[in-house]
Amino acid sequence: MTVEPAPRLLAGYQATGRAADLREHLSRYGPAPFSGHGSRARAGAWPIGPVEEAGLTGRGGGGFPMARKMRSVAASGRPAVVVVNAAEGEPLSGKDRLLLTVAPHLVLDGAALAAYAVGARRIIVCVHGSGDAAAHLETAVAERAGAGLNAVPVEVRRIPGRYVASEETALVNQINGGAAKPTFTPPRPYERGVGGLPTLVANAETYAHIALILRYGPAWFRACGTADAPGTALFSVSGAVVRPGVVEAPLGTSAADLLRLAGGPADPLQAVLTGGYGGTWLTMRQAHTPTTPAAFAAAGAALGPGIVVALAARACGLAESARILRWLADQTAGQCGPCVFGLPAIAEDFAALAAGRAGPALHRRLRSRVAVIPGRGACRHPDGAARFAASALRVFGPHLDAHERPGGCPPARRPSLLPARWGT
Repeated sequence: MTVEPAPRLLAGYQATGRAADLREHLSRYGPAPFSGHGSRARAGAWPIGPVEEAGLTGRGGGGFPMARKMRSVAASGRPAVVVVNAAEGEPLSGKDRLLLTVAPHLVLDGAALAAYAVGARRIIVCVHGSGDAAAHLETAVAERAGAGLNAVPVEVRRIPGRYVASEETALVNQINGGAAKPTFTPPRPYERGVGGLPTLVANAETYAHIALILRYGPAWFRACGTADAPGTALFSVSGAVVRPGVVEAPLGTSAADLLRLAGGPADPLQAVLTGGYGGTWLTMRQAHTPTTPAAFAAAGAALGPGIVVALAARACGLAESARILRWLADQTAGQCGPCVFGLPAIAEDFAALAAGRAGPALHRRLRSRVAVIPGRGACRHPDGAARFAASALRVFGPHLDAHERPGGCPPARRPSLLPARWGT
């Protein structure tokens, strides 16, 4: 089978090999399509309608219909705030950083159109303070200001590089002067967010899709993907592949085909991780599941923010999972029981499994802990960690015997093959 990429968000970059400044962006796409749609009182119906017809869902991991989020904010009739979440707390995700580097004006166009739709008077782009993405973004914002294109003021906010700091309520909490930690909800940000105002939060890729949908139309967007999961998505593909990086492909493309777009396996493989460190391990047979929410849900998997990691057969999946669970336990906000007590306990049990110190009692205890955590936390961090742990038990459980034999599992003593930060 021949697998082809479907560049839309990355089309300009793939054609030229360089980032687009404002002049090149305007030459390629023209100005954002604001004019000719009536007064502000009628504006919301225009941008939100095509987004709804296109079937755009959030690309940050939640997969919520974007038009519904926009309508929830616009319905208040109050001045609103638009927040672009480009923080990417998932260690193995690099797509939003790539977009801010090579096509920042698509993201800013989409944010401006969303602000127009919901009546926002402020746009805030949140990005981790380290790396080049923040600098590229600030340059793009300055270019637009110099050209008079920032009808709604745009602010770049640098946030800490912690896993939970990129959760939407954590972003709002920090913008409001608090710690970059998730807050108990309700109210949700669309009800009361930044400065107590209705706040639209979505990731950078989602806003970039809005910019293209409102230029080319819903039918164009739906020409890729599937009927229930239209459009393309950016996927961060890493691990044991020939060309790790970000690829753009239609939703519905299988994880196995995404590995081919990244040059194919660099080693024989035993499993694939999808959805990042809050996601799920898949067997190589499951790796042929289409990347749609319905297909992944049926497989008991998480699509998340478009992360696909190939695990080489020479690695120890249990040991890799134990290291990730230890990292996840250390990344908690420390404000609810499932995180403070549950995740460290699961991490310790997994460490015992990997070291060959398990027994029937530990197996029963671990499965019980994994089962009771979901839905009990202040945010979804413990849910994702528990889902990840359950999938590791399912996929790598058959290898437990190797850990309990004299001498244990030699691959478990090797350095980790999975990085704790994209690009490391």
